[in-house]
Amino acid sequence: MNVDGPTGGPCGRRPCTGGRRADRWLWRWRRSPLRRREDVIEAWVLLVTWVVLVVGGAVTGLVTAHAAGQEFARQRADRHAVRAVLLADVPSAPSSAGTESYRASAPVRWTAPDGSTRTGRTLVATGLRAGTPLALWQDGRGVLASAPPGGAEAVFEAALFGAGAALGLAGVVHAAGATARWRLDRRRLNGWATEWERVGPRWARKTR
Repeated sequence: MNVDGPTGGPCGRRPCTGGRRADRWLWRWRRSPLRRREDVIEAWVLLVTWVVLVVGGAVTGLVTAHAAGQEFARQRADRHAVRAVLLADVPSAPSSAGTESYRASAPVRWTAPDGSTRTGRTLVATGLRAGTPLALWQDGRGVLASAPPGGAEAVFEAALFGAGAALGLAGVVHAAGATARWRLDRRRLNGWATEWERVGPRWARKTR
């Protein structure tokens, strides 16, 4: 009935330390009359989970970071600074908001790469007057865009994207492995209950 071992576990009645801890994790791979089919499946689940966590996490992180780095490089090649002109006065920031951080949407005019004049709206600092020159960024089509990240900033952000992707995969894999082990535990408990229903009455008759 006890799948851990004849003395209560793979380490016996003493705590698992040192080499005994290795026995605790490796006993499922050894041939034993106490080992059940669920124990073998759980061993494979643990192995696959760790392989996917280590190898899959590393690959996912590297691929994501590389893709993000390529996207940032494309943005730096495609986006260019452009001088624009503010077309309307921008009211001052409310007294409850910080004047340095508060920004408002305002109309601006700029020249696209093809030489055409464009107008649109963008966020600018408050308190500016119409006609104030602004330094903005546009892409190759003449559409206003945010400033592309610089070299060091791009590397840092790409690393963050890679780490986030690796952690996301780790969370999914860990949840899947935990779910699989929970279902195996339920099957073991049901199997033990079935065996006890068959063996329990025999022991009860012997102890009378």
